[in-house]
Amino acid sequence: MTNQEFVRDRDADLPEEIMWEGRFITAKKRGRWEYVGRARGIRAAAILALDEDADGTRNVILVGQYRVPLGRFCLEIPAGLVGDDAGREDEAALDAAARELEEETGYRAGRIEVLGEFYSSPGMVSEMFTLLKASRLTKVSEGGGLAEENITVHRVPLEGLADFVADWRAAGHGVDVRIAMLMTPGFLD
Repeated sequence: MTNQEFVRDRDADLPEEIMWEGRFITAKKRGRWEYVGRARGIRAAAILALDEDADGTRNVILVGQYRVPLGRFCLEIPAGLVGDDAGREDEAALDAAARELEEETGYRAGRIEVLGEFYSSPGMVSEMFTLLKASRLTKVSEGGGLAEENITVHRVPLEGLADFVADWRAAGHGVDVRIAMLMTPGFLD
């Protein structure tokens, strides 16, 4: 960190206005800024699920699903909401991550660790997500998420991830920015 002085935006201390609120998101305004946040304090958990073959090949478990806002299928790391169900408002990110990983991918993690909290698109969305790393995976079901999610599961060797992503894009599909973390040298170590 440098000794640089940070200057707050001129609208930072203005009151936040709720413009519209739905079940999962809230459109907000603060001064000249418009943005979206999760409703009811809901958070998200995003999982870097890593698996290793007997020969030492490292793999990542990814999911693909149709995303209405994009109008196309999107390649993503497994993720889900934390505390979104009635009675689970105090759910821990670790618990949600374990649940979502198994629900979406069919894999159960022997180990899950928190890597930190991150922001998806801070110029437009106030959503924070907890990034977790899952390892020692065991396949326990086919995955695919809930019936209406129609999730496809992809087990991709890390060495071939860049080519897999390029092929996915060439087919006209979207790619979640969090996939870039997996292609950053040294990030997983």
